[in-house]
Amino acid sequence: MKPTVMILGTYHMANPGADAVNFEADEVLAPKRQRELQQLVEQLARFNPTKIAIEMDTSLDAKFEEQYQDYLNGRYQLERDEFYQVSFPLAKKMLHPKVYCVDWFGRESEEKTVDLEDFAKAHNQSELLEKFDTMLQDMVQEPFTTLRELQKNGSVIEIFHYLNQEETARTMHEINNIPPLIAAQIGVGDQYVGLDWLLRWYERNLKIFVNLTRITESPDERILLLIGVGHVCLVQQFLENSGDYIIESPLKYLKTEDAN
Repeated sequence: MKPTVMILGTYHMANPGADAVNFEADEVLAPKRQRELQQLVEQLARFNPTKIAIEMDTSLDAKFEEQYQDYLNGRYQLERDEFYQVSFPLAKKMLHPKVYCVDWFGRESEEKTVDLEDFAKAHNQSELLEKFDTMLQDMVQEPFTTLRELQKNGSVIEIFHYLNQEETARTMHEINNIPPLIAAQIGVGDQYVGLDWLLRWYERNLKIFVNLTRITESPDERILLLIGVGHVCLVQQFLENSGDYIIESPLKYLKTEDAN
């Protein structure tokens, strides 16, 4: 028997603007969205998770544990972020003592603080940066148009159902990997300036995988990982390649007819 992981790809509900391109979420604290989020939690509970892992740096684990305990005791009002709006209510429903931070943001070293745009201009490589930006903007048009339409006329569960379809997860993976391969070519000699972002992206996702293994304590575990949809394909690949986990799709817990 192997532990099971369900990766739930999400959008960022608080609009942190931390991604290369960002989908603007609406007000999830509005009554309609709150009802939809409650329904989402009800449906996700059917997975029967033993642990809930979130896309926050492991260094923040104690902070989130304290906030979660305050939430359980009625002393903390949930903020807009998805790790509050989804993971806290779900963990409470499942009687979990905490949620688990499994992300790694790392620290920029001094030698990696070269401004990419300035470097490209100085070395006549601005064309690569322009090509990167054009490709990135072109690739996000279709999924972002669909997301905006779902946000306007659909429900939170419909948004999650779209995000967690295999084709959507693959598209988001490509957005995070194909344009950066163009930017990766910026550099000269042993200065791989444009490669730094992609290296950190893979390092980050590998460390998320490792952190998942560190919270796996038995073959009976059923871990739900709530993470930006752009991470889904890579983290799933690492879990599958390890041979140590069963991967369960979230789609059967995101049926829109169950919400009606």
